[in-house]
Amino acid sequence: MTVHLLKGDDESIIRAAVSEMIHQLLGDGDRSLMVDDFDTEDFSLGAAMDAARTPPFLTDSRIVVVRSLDRFNADELGPLWSYLADPAPETHLVMSITGGRMNKKITDAVNAASGTVIATAPPQRANDRAAWITERLEAHSVSLDRSAASHLADWLGEDLSRVDGIAATIASTYGAGVRVGLAELEPFLGDAGGVTPWALTDAIDQGQTAEALALVRRMMEAGTRHPLQVMSTLHTHYARLARLDGVDARSEAEAAAATGLKPGFPARKALDNYRRLGGEGVGRAIALLATADLHLRGGIDLENELVMELLVARLSRLSPRSGRARTTAVSSRR
Repeated sequence: MTVHLLKGDDESIIRAAVSEMIHQLLGDGDRSLMVDDFDTEDFSLGAAMDAARTPPFLTDSRIVVVRSLDRFNADELGPLWSYLADPAPETHLVMSITGGRMNKKITDAVNAASGTVIATAPPQRANDRAAWITERLEAHSVSLDRSAASHLADWLGEDLSRVDGIAATIASTYGAGVRVGLAELEPFLGDAGGVTPWALTDAIDQGQTAEALALVRRMMEAGTRHPLQVMSTLHTHYARLARLDGVDARSEAEAAAATGLKPGFPARKALDNYRRLGGEGVGRAIALLATADLHLRGGIDLENELVMELLVARLSRLSPRSGRARTTAVSSRR
């Protein structure tokens, strides 16, 4: 009947999506009669495809779930290719794959069989991630008011695999269909999650020193990133801006060619940041990075976390949008 492939990089998010797919396909049917779930470490792919070809018993259709296809190598996927060439008319085949190994070939085969491919990875942009969180909550019949939804997205940061667990707990506590505010949400949040690298660089670029400091602390604590990893993120960010120095880029395409970024929003943002800082500002940022890198490698008797906090504060103060930059500019005009 149908073929579905769910893919992504987070196993917990994939498992939640597979469960939701099974629930949708099952409807009011009897799970014990309709669902055959291959979820062990040693199942045979041939046995799973045989199950998919087996006619349903006492039901109109059956659901065969094959998890973690990525554990099979190319030589072991023969039964899957044979099945997808002629899918059984009474079976819903639901498969999952984590990571990139064999991903493209399996995706192409599913598409050729008129199946659906569902990417479970959360989107990268902040607004899209907030919408994704709302959809996951709605799958559990839970809704948040605006302040609670915004706080949840900020609190979880990169750790979006926790959304389904939080939603399920809220639903079991307050009941399905409930609308939850910030006060009701907070007891279920746990520790703050890590943050994405671009959240930190955006805060620095906008001169939001307090926000940038809070984010770099979360990256090193909740996100378990070593200071040298954070340093690498910052170096990459400013190295791209440095490539624009002397290029006189006037368009997104020219900025993309100079920085190696994709044309569109990333290249436009880099160009805007360079125009705000200018060549002198980018040069100062590179110098600050070089000094902090030496300090991280034992050049000064300070904790690494403090070195990074000082660096982030100084970088954010380079932005014309920071309060210090505006005060300095006014003073210089006088």
